[in-house]
Amino acid sequence: MPKFRGFPPEALRFYEQLEADPSKAFWQANKSVYEEAVHQPMQALLADLETEFGPGRMFRPYRDVRFSADKSPYKTYCAAHVEKGYLSLSADGLYVGRGQYMLESGPLQRFREVVASDKTGPELEKLVTSIEKKGYEVGGEALKSAPRGYSNDHPRIRLLRNKGLHAGRQFPPEPWLHTPKALGKIQKVLRDLGPLDDWLRAQVG
Repeated sequence: MPKFRGFPPEALRFYEQLEADPSKAFWQANKSVYEEAVHQPMQALLADLETEFGPGRMFRPYRDVRFSADKSPYKTYCAAHVEKGYLSLSADGLYVGRGQYMLESGPLQRFREVVASDKTGPELEKLVTSIEKKGYEVGGEALKSAPRGYSNDHPRIRLLRNKGLHAGRQFPPEPWLHTPKALGKIQKVLRDLGPLDDWLRAQVG
């Protein structure tokens, strides 16, 4: 597997054009661009991240349109994950993140219990504050009010409303994204977010 050398400008241009024309005809006419500018670099990136962050895989580029009014067949981004991280490339640049995006009912109940606990909750609150001070966005899909059994005036209600918890950074298209420097920036994000991910794995599973 070749070393990751960055995502070429053609990768972002491909997704910009796909947004304008998300048709099968466009995809077939530009499939070689996708393979060379998107698929191959992403596979090389996953290979370079594997030793430290675990094995990875790319998600399929096809949308599930069965229950959607939008029948566009292709995703306008390339998503992939490693065991300890998530990546998404689009015309807007590159997103890198870690955490738990959507918890099943059992883990979600456990998450709320450890967040509410005065023994474990403050540690998570400190982790979130520290990560936000470094410029990362911390979030996740959340309820509009407190979940059943919890009060809206709980000191950690912001976290209790979450159905998952993850953090990351959206990098806009910049020249470094097309160079080998991209690997170091991606690794730094995944390392910076390691304490949050480790806490979730230890406390929630």
